[in-house]
Amino acid sequence: MTALADDTQSPPGAAVPSRLAAGLSFAVLSATSFGMSGPLASPLLDTGWSPGLVVLLRIATGALVVTPFGLAALRGRWDLVRRNAGLVALYGLLGVAAAQLCYFAAITHMQVAPALMIEYTAPAAVVVWLWLRHGQRPGAVTLAGAGLAAVGLVLVLDVLSGGGLDPVGVLWALGAMVGVTGYFVISADETNGLPPMALAAGGLLVGAALLGLLGLVGVLPMRAATAPTTYAGVAVPWWVPLAVLGLATAALSYTSGIAAGRRLGSRLASFAALLEVVAAVGFAWLLLGELPALVQLLGGVLILAGVVVVKLGERGVVRQPRDAGELPDPCRG
Repeated sequence: MTALADDTQSPPGAAVPSRLAAGLSFAVLSATSFGMSGPLASPLLDTGWSPGLVVLLRIATGALVVTPFGLAALRGRWDLVRRNAGLVALYGLLGVAAAQLCYFAAITHMQVAPALMIEYTAPAAVVVWLWLRHGQRPGAVTLAGAGLAAVGLVLVLDVLSGGGLDPVGVLWALGAMVGVTGYFVISADETNGLPPMALAAGGLLVGAALLGLLGLVGVLPMRAATAPTTYAGVAVPWWVPLAVLGLATAALSYTSGIAAGRRLGSRLASFAALLEVVAAVGFAWLLLGELPALVQLLGGVLILAGVVVVKLGERGVVRQPRDAGELPDPCRG
């Protein structure tokens, strides 16, 4: 992860294709590691763990791992932290605590597939945000790519064959969507000067502190269990999935996700993150024995195609003229 510590921008003279390739590589790494979270957490929740405690331990572990790298990346520039304290707090609230807690709470009321589909309407929310807030009106090609990815998402999640949705689960999933939208927009902001590692560390620390406080005052239930969990027919101690959740689906996923957002912009990064759904289906197959259907594999292909089309449509984004003195758009995508 040390390679990410100072990577806020490409070196002078770096080719745009290299920046794009690196951004997509980080996006795939982030989506793949995030995709493990649901299949890893589901058996823990089934044995009696509360969503709040699982998320708290996951985020706290990630914070312990990332914080030393974040401090090294700052190189004593504490003025960056002071100037961006509000942004880091918002990132921790939305992109870390809300996104993860709401998703885990949603899957206790509904199946993983519809919860993911609702959560991953976030790319559309990012497009609308950039349009309304920054005047970046999407072109026809971008909209076509979004539609293609949406069709692929529906096929991957195979929700058309499912039953009704629990209203409580839907509300939790919508909360996760808001958190994920904030994650994409803030991660792509290069104007604050914060190194990716510093932003990730700050967000994870804020998220862990917030969830810990809610647990201490009794607002957020904290229940643990010591029963072993089973993956692919193999029973493992309860601490093994928790360790992987913290190291892979928190520390690795957030740092690589920010690195991807800085290179791709919030729009393309959010659509590339749809690969998390494909990864989640794959890990559910490997760890839980949930074999994906042919229609889900087709959906994965459509999501990949949609990401490519969205990137091609970046040239078609229409930016409204700015007033004199307006700051450059921090979320160019």
